[in-house]
Amino acid sequence: MIEWIAPAEVGTAAALFLIAISAATSFLTAAAGIGGGVVLIAVMAVLMPVHALIPVHGLVQIGSNAGRTAIMLRNVQWRVILLFSLGSLVGAAAGGLTAVQLPPAALNIGLGCFILWSVWGSAVSPPGRFRVVLSGVFSSFLTMFFGATGPFVSATIKTMKLGRLEHVATHAACMVAQHGIKVFAFGLLGFSYGPYAGLIVAMIASGFLGTLIGKHVLVKMTDENFHRVIAVLLSLLALRLLYEGLALLGLF
Repeated sequence: MIEWIAPAEVGTAAALFLIAISAATSFLTAAAGIGGGVVLIAVMAVLMPVHALIPVHGLVQIGSNAGRTAIMLRNVQWRVILLFSLGSLVGAAAGGLTAVQLPPAALNIGLGCFILWSVWGSAVSPPGRFRVVLSGVFSSFLTMFFGATGPFVSATIKTMKLGRLEHVATHAACMVAQHGIKVFAFGLLGFSYGPYAGLIVAMIASGFLGTLIGKHVLVKMTDENFHRVIAVLLSLLALRLLYEGLALLGLF
């Protein structure tokens, strides 16, 4: 059984740790609305081969977000999902075809500034159709190279001023669409998911347990407290991106 969930390139101890982390990060995203995907990919980057990192993370995130979408299905804003998915198709196609890596420093600084503006900018109006589609294009292009773009998508959804359940459910459904398109694209590019199948299934299962627990915490929160928590978490993630970008420029 252990051998089935532990690819040779990962090892038993690392595989078991990843399964536990999947549960913890799914709890974080379900309860607070953001952060789990970023933490998970950071841990996976240490324990997994580089070539498998983004596609395997994408498939695990499909399972995690699909579970969150399923138990909060009535709260999903489907019009947003359709527009976002259309943009995601364009972004993933562009990311899969291009061989150009964006400068990491500029990318981190740009994303950090965008997230801070979305969270704290004054008089931000709800986004129109073009903004939602553009969010799908840009975030799906980036996720082909960097994996976890959940904070970018969450920052866009936050400007819609949805209730806490609608925010988490809609964000989850958007991420299912985005990661699904990305996983399909990596399959077309030749990545084999077979050797990681057992680990992926185990991480999805543990992630679903984390989601169930996290939803109970979310339901007990008020919308006001939820938006305060997500504003703080998004800001911390944005400041981390800014620090990393400036460090790459040699300013720290």
